[in-house]
Amino acid sequence: MSARYDVQVQMMRLGVQTCMMLVEAQWVITLRLWGMAGAWNVSAGENRRMVTEKTTALTSSAFATHAALVGGAGPAAAALAGMKPIRTRTRANARRLTKRGPRLG
Repeated sequence: MSARYDVQVQMMRLGVQTCMMLVEAQWVITLRLWGMAGAWNVSAGENRRMVTEKTTALTSSAFATHAALVGGAGPAAAALAGMKPIRTRTRANARRLTKRGPRLG
């Protein structure tokens, strides 16, 4: 396969991963807001967690992007590498918060 085809596939993957991350992030925001309103079960430290996790996710993303670029990856592959740590956290948050369920009664 040609290098051009590889870049096109990487760009498509990046688009899909970005869309999935955005959907999961919106779901996490929704569940956390419901938790603040008392309608969803969230842990006592959820408010602190939603602030502090962003620093670690962005740092991990920056290091992954840097490592990919230093390793000779192209822009699309580097962006995919940088998206992976963020997507991992949004997916984990969505799963964790969804399992907690609504606060009934």
